[in-house]
Parts: sequence; structure tokens; C-alpha cells
Amino acid sequence: MEKKSDIKIRLMTEKDIDEVYEINRLSFSSPWSRENFEREILNNKIAKYFVVEKDNRIVGYIGFWQIFREAQITAIAVHPDFRRKGIGEAMLDYIIELCKKNSIEEIVLEVRVSNTIAQNLYLKKGFKKVGIRKWYYRDGEDALVMIKKLY
Repeated sequence: MEKKSDIKIRLMTEKDIDEVYEINRLSFSSPWSRENFEREILNNKIAKYFVVEKDNRIVGYIGFWQIFREAQITAIAVHPDFRRKGIGEAMLDYIIELCKKNSIEEIVLEVRVSNTIAQNLYLKKGFKKVGIRKWYYRDGEDALVMIKKLY
């Protein structure tokens, strides 16, 4: 487990996109394009993206859209070399606290029904399973919808 003092979470900038894109490419069977990240951080007014640094290297990222009093987690990934070290949990803790400070009432996300490791982390953080989005992913896999109520 990484100590929280060993990592730094900060806003993503345009300079971070190449490293974030590489983590994304290594993490997902249908990764976002580099242009998706550019659009999100440069043009999407409701989007907020953060990176996690360890030893001056980006090892993870998380993003969400804030729509009124709801946060929709759009992306979360940790570099394969840094998984199972508490980085994903630290990112979620950071976003949960940020949302509470901004009076967001709930956080919503979708996760592959086959991704039980991620689901277990979300359950540990207080997310509840609330539904299924059929054929949500490009390959036809369903998504499990999970929500964490903050207030």
C-alpha cells in the first residue's frame, strides 16, 4: 500500500494527456482516444480531471462531470505497474471529499459487470448497485450502475 504522503493528486493539464492516454490504453479494451481527453479537459465546462503522481510520474487518473448536485465519474484508471497499492482508493477518497465540499448529493458511475475488482472497491467506498445498462460497452458488455449518496 502506498502512503498518501507518497502520492500527489492534482488537476490534469494538457501536458499530462500523453501519460494519461498511455495508462488508458494499457487499462481498457476500448480506450478513449487522445482527442477525447483533450476535449474533456480543454472544452468540457462540467468536467474535472485529476492525476495521481508518484515520484514525478503519473500513475493514475480520475475524472467526473458535475451536473448540478450530481457527479458522474467518467473515467478512472491506475497504471498496471501500480495497481493493488491503494492508488485507486486514494483517488476515490479524494473525489468523495471534493464532492462533499462542493455540496454534491450523489456520485454515479458505470462499471463493467465483469470487473469485480473495481466493483469491490466501489462497494467498500459505500457505492450501491442500482441497475444495469444493457450493451453499454462497445464490445456489448453490460454496465453495472452504482451510486453513492453523500447527503
